[in-house]
Amino acid sequence: MAVQTAAEPDPAKRVAKKKWVYLFTAGRAEGNAAMRALLGGKGAGLAEMTNAGLPVPPGFTITTEACNAYFASAQRFPEGLWEQVLEGLRAVERETGKRLGDAKDPLLVSVRSGAAMSMPGMMDTVLNLGLNDDSRAGLAKLTGNERFAWDAYRRFIQMFGRIVLEIDGSKFEHALEAAKKKARVKADTDLTADQLSGVVDEFRKIVRKHKGRDFPSDPKEQLRLAIEAVFRSWFGKRAPEDDGTEPSAPGGPYRTQAA
Repeated sequence: MAVQTAAEPDPAKRVAKKKWVYLFTAGRAEGNAAMRALLGGKGAGLAEMTNAGLPVPPGFTITTEACNAYFASAQRFPEGLWEQVLEGLRAVERETGKRLGDAKDPLLVSVRSGAAMSMPGMMDTVLNLGLNDDSRAGLAKLTGNERFAWDAYRRFIQMFGRIVLEIDGSKFEHALEAAKKKARVKADTDLTADQLSGVVDEFRKIVRKHKGRDFPSDPKEQLRLAIEAVFRSWFGKRAPEDDGTEPSAPGGPYRTQAA
């Protein structure tokens, strides 16, 4: 009986995987200041500061090329991007000793867009990504401050709802003002933990009403939706108006850092 085996591919003909994600963790960055067009000004700056030994919170940058590839693929992640994002997330988790969505000691990250040069109209930063019912409870126990945890959660839903889900921000503001009026207080800081819990419930109702779905509780889904929002911000209504100048590379990098 003859046994036929497939020939081993010629190493010289193998196609290298496209690198979409550049880490800056454990005191070492994969980028540098010369990579401004690929990583954006802030991304390149963070890489340079990390390599210089400055205390930079760990994170990673998604390149401008990934943004362009996303739109070239009919708004789908290019091959390998999500896998590299998850690898980057694991690197951040290892360095911080925390895990995204963990109920005991949750990792919370910030998400922001950037450009090769400073430009107006960029997408706002999303803070505290990774919060859900479980991680909120963990944050309350970790800090010993129930009110702080509820306030962080309501702020996250408000930011995420407005920036990522593209819900009119006034919807959330009106709900918050109604809660303060009911509590007979003037400032957000005067609301108690129980009252902020009620605000969170109202914010969830707003998301359900205007998006036809519940607020995403899976931290990795939150992360993926935030990345897509950054990409959209470069080609949608949030993109800078034409003032006769252009970034040195189209598209904008996405960056996530431990909070």
